[in-house]
Amino acid sequence: MLTLDDLTEDKRLVAIDAETTGLPIPTAAEIKKMPKGLRLPGIVIELGCIELLRDGDGWKTGESWQRRIQPNGPISKASIAVHGINPAELKDAPQFRDVLDEFEAFIGQDILLAHSAVNEIAFLNFEYARVGRCGFDEAIFSGNDFVCTQELSRQFFPGVPGSLDVLCDRLWIDRSDRFQHHGALLDAVLTAEAFVKMQGGFVRDDTRSMSFGD
Repeated sequence: MLTLDDLTEDKRLVAIDAETTGLPIPTAAEIKKMPKGLRLPGIVIELGCIELLRDGDGWKTGESWQRRIQPNGPISKASIAVHGINPAELKDAPQFRDVLDEFEAFIGQDILLAHSAVNEIAFLNFEYARVGRCGFDEAIFSGNDFVCTQELSRQFFPGVPGSLDVLCDRLWIDRSDRFQHHGALLDAVLTAEAFVKMQGGFVRDDTRSMSFGD
């Protein structure tokens, strides 16, 4: 993953989050054993992005982008409980291939920012493979494209759980909109806010630990 030292020349970042079906991503080896012609269901059901623009020595938020996506497959009950998105709400949603041009136009060639970025990398690579942009044993995205706020948080708060909820509480970021359900754009915004505070040299204050997250 990239670090803060890798961003000295960058003028724009894009914070990204994905909500998913909650089902496991099959490995390339598992896919090879599947019947030919089988249409794999998608994993991503919502993508949310917000740009961060260089502002002096810091960053400010700019435009955002969000789309719900039809996975053409089931969504686990556990995931519905987290994000509140049920299959009926995705009945008329576009497929991943239909939003790909918009998505790529928004992120451009800029560095991406995510919390637990390994997850977003896996989700995106699987979806890109499903639409034929790469093989299932290949990768479009890697750690060289991402800054991970979870990794940054471990530098600021060593030994503290790495969830986004815990990080927001440590940084005094209002996450009340997340109490009922998660959301791709909401989580991307919180990730961006956390990055801005950590990048700006937020002073750790252990009395600010008030998370009910795990």
